[in-house]
Amino acid sequence: MPHKFRIGDAVDLAQNRLNTPRGPYKITSLMPEGRDGEPQYRIKSDAPGPERVVTEVEIVPRARSATFSA
Repeated sequence: MPHKFRIGDAVDLAQNRLNTPRGPYKITSLMPEGRDGEPQYRIKSDAPGPERVVTEVEIVPRARSATFSA
């Protein structure tokens, strides 16, 4: 399955995980599909903290009016 997002795209988490900021995040790497066949991404928040690995269904495009400080 091809990746919907590209490196550098700004995204938000589709659902807020416990104690996890919803966004914005930046796609830093495209990863192979997971065991479920869903494309995976490495994302990084503008705030200090580790990169995260998410599947495509866990993220949504960031509104165009929102900006990401790179």
